[in-house]
Amino acid sequence: MEAIENKLDPAQSLQMITDVIARTKENIKEHSFLFLLWGWLIAVASFSFFILHTYTSFKLFFLPFPILAFTGIIISFLHYAGKRYESETYIGYYLKKLWLVLGISFILVVFINVVKANPPFTYTLLIGGIGTLVSGLVLRFRPLAFGGVLLLLFSVTSVFIPDVYKPLLHGIAVAMGYLVPGYLLKYSKA
Repeated sequence: MEAIENKLDPAQSLQMITDVIARTKENIKEHSFLFLLWGWLIAVASFSFFILHTYTSFKLFFLPFPILAFTGIIISFLHYAGKRYESETYIGYYLKKLWLVLGISFILVVFINVVKANPPFTYTLLIGGIGTLVSGLVLRFRPLAFGGVLLLLFSVTSVFIPDVYKPLLHGIAVAMGYLVPGYLLKYSKA
């Protein structure tokens, strides 16, 4: 049996290599969407929780969190379901799996803390900080890594403040740890 060889001229070879690199190159700007989405949703939920709990007699002051978290889950699912990848990069695959596991961890931490009647803010900041720091390091995007470090520092800070101010701190931390790096990532030249 004789093997059939396709002879490529140098221009065709170079074009083929360029196409393969273009398909597998990580577009880090695409990762900004979820940081911005979750940053806005969680910041709004945190500030709403604080205002409703502190300044009103509304008994369901916690409602912004489940409503906005459910909205975020649906939008995140639709975002990934709508993307058909010709080739998925290792970084994209890794980050998708990392945040899937961390998302499950968020849900478990909130459930456990609600059952125990503890505010979950310290632990959600810790989980978010780990994910954001790892994402920043993997993407080699320093503002995102710095946002992760900020979230970790805010999680430690939350241990030392009264429970009533934890949602306010949580909102500020998410704005600084997700939104600022998320916008820098979206508008980066990378």
